[in-house]
Amino acid sequence: MTAELVRGQNHPLDRTRVEIRVTAGGPVVAGVTLGDEQGRLSGAEAVAHPGRPRRTGIEVPRQAAAEHRIAVDLDALPADVHRVSVLLALPSGIGGLAAFGAAAAPAVAVTGLDGTGLVRYTITGLGTESAVVAVELYRRQDAWKVRAVGQGYADGLPAMLRDQGLPQAAELAAEIEEAVGLGQARAVPAPAPMAAGRAERSGTGPDAAPAQDRPSPAPATAADGPTPSGTGAGAAAGPGTGAVPKTAVGTKAGDLPPGPGDGGPIDYRHPRRRSAPAPSSAPPAGPARSATGPAAPDGPALPVAGDAAGWSMDERLYNQVWGMFEDLARSVAAYRSATDFAETRLEQELDRALADPRDRLGRAGEAARATARDKHATLVTQARAALDRDLAQLTAESEVVEPALPPAFARWDNPVWQGYHVPLERPMALRLGDLHLPEVLDLRIPMLVRLPLERGLWIDSGPDAGVRGGPGPERDIARRELPGALADGPPDEAELRRLAMETAVAIAARLLAIHPAGEFAVQVIDPGGAAAPALAPLVESGALPAYPLPGAKGVAAVLEGLTRRVELVQMAVRHRAADALPADLDTAEQLLIVHDFPHGFDDRALTRLRYLADEGPAVGVHLMLVADRAQSREYGPVLDPLWRSLLRITPVPDAHLADPWVGHAWTYEPPLAPKGSQVVRQVLGRVASARKGS
Repeated sequence: MTAELVRGQNHPLDRTRVEIRVTAGGPVVAGVTLGDEQGRLSGAEAVAHPGRPRRTGIEVPRQAAAEHRIAVDLDALPADVHRVSVLLALPSGIGGLAAFGAAAAPAVAVTGLDGTGLVRYTITGLGTESAVVAVELYRRQDAWKVRAVGQGYADGLPAMLRDQGLPQAAELAAEIEEAVGLGQARAVPAPAPMAAGRAERSGTGPDAAPAQDRPSPAPATAADGPTPSGTGAGAAAGPGTGAVPKTAVGTKAGDLPPGPGDGGPIDYRHPRRRSAPAPSSAPPAGPARSATGPAAPDGPALPVAGDAAGWSMDERLYNQVWGMFEDLARSVAAYRSATDFAETRLEQELDRALADPRDRLGRAGEAARATARDKHATLVTQARAALDRDLAQLTAESEVVEPALPPAFARWDNPVWQGYHVPLERPMALRLGDLHLPEVLDLRIPMLVRLPLERGLWIDSGPDAGVRGGPGPERDIARRELPGALADGPPDEAELRRLAMETAVAIAARLLAIHPAGEFAVQVIDPGGAAAPALAPLVESGALPAYPLPGAKGVAAVLEGLTRRVELVQMAVRHRAADALPADLDTAEQLLIVHDFPHGFDDRALTRLRYLADEGPAVGVHLMLVADRAQSREYGPVLDPLWRSLLRITPVPDAHLADPWVGHAWTYEPPLAPKGSQVVRQVLGRVASARKGS
């Protein structure tokens, strides 16, 4: 039974390996300090924070979020650590809260690795405070207890660290803020709140039955080792289980009928589902269903596309894809955590075996070392088996979901494009590419972002955009997937610039295709005229009226027109006078592609571009830079806010994006059409025909 604490109350802990779960009314930064008997810190190395998330026995989240999980192994802590304090702080500069009193009171729960609640404390009474010591775990006579602290600080993180006895508190606080800002900039945008969460539609949660007792998935729980933030260790290390996605058997994409060539509706039903009607667009009437259908005659339940919460089929598929994304993140985190624990345990047992010099060379020592290695091998094998089970289930779901995706969510090689027609309304999201992890190279998760775009895009054409970030096998597979000669090695500068512009055109074509006719337009700035070959599909189809004017005059003309549009629409919205807009003003949403930035830009043009990046998205003007950041170093820090405001993607596979739950480095793959395919030109031709007929 979970004990509810009030400020100042303590409670004994009956175990030394626990998980601390934090929930708040907005994004918060979570950290841990390791203090001596008086609570004093030995230095900055005694603080686990987003910039340095791992300390011995501790792992904290890498990003600001409304929910966190912190893994604590008290037995692994150094002997001089007597207090483990959990710190919460509000990040600055990412549009979050200014004070804890402006939102619901944060809560902290201490649980076992299997999710069993031990202690819960709701931090009430906070007002102007922007940092708080939530709880502390402290050692008393070789036993550990937890105390509800709730000490807030109106002066924020520096004051809290200073009160912990850290001389360099201000410097460390600045380092933490920088790490949080970088994490926010590289994170895949989290989805909007769903009508029902992943756990709800699967009938899971901290109080749900064990995974083996139900066919639907279990949330990521811990089992015998410290876990990354927002995760648990897999079943590899004990009785708990990792993130178990749907119990399913897979079917191949080829089992689905091809997209209709006559433009008829797509059949979203699983081809092997027995007696199952097509999903309706009505909202769910009760608890949402898990993403599995009735059992097949020869096996367990089959996955079904669209069986997630939502008011429409698109929303259900969107929520289902994000659920798969989260399941994969947590399953891999569980595996990594379990293997890390196995390594730590092996080191500890080997150290104990070698502690007594009398046993180092004897049979007892050899037996102890062999036993330790056997335990390590067993734990790693169990962890991999649990991961393989989860991956098989997710792969089966992906093989069903991928062919059922609508054009806005589908790859260019999806048959749905063969029956494409210009839509009558804008979709809720856009596919910007694919994401995958090195543990499972053949499972791609669609990277879906909500529309309208709230952040601009930066397609990195610099040398840092090459294939990197993964182990050897991942790099080899990624290179085999690159077009043409690029598969033989890292692309050179010229190839990167060409691919970057082709990626920009592919995204622009997709945006044009998924919006109603005449409601989206593309403008291009290309001072050097080097982007003409990549722009040919847009110009030949009429989506782009003509090739952009070269030089500074072309830059100024486009920026002046878009700046005028933003200002006029802002005034019309502010004064509720939309009918007063000039007749010659194009009110369609605009995408501005800037090639080879900052070539051709003077100070005035830079100021206008930053204005469009800041003010444009709210009134339908979106920015896409195709640039190498190194070429703008002469401007110094002036452009730093611009780079930070954009979501960086790459023209070749690159591990640089993070998920919003755990913070894995995901390999991003751009949404390019298959080599030799004419699908982009065909789709743009239909868009142009629809515009002429409207």
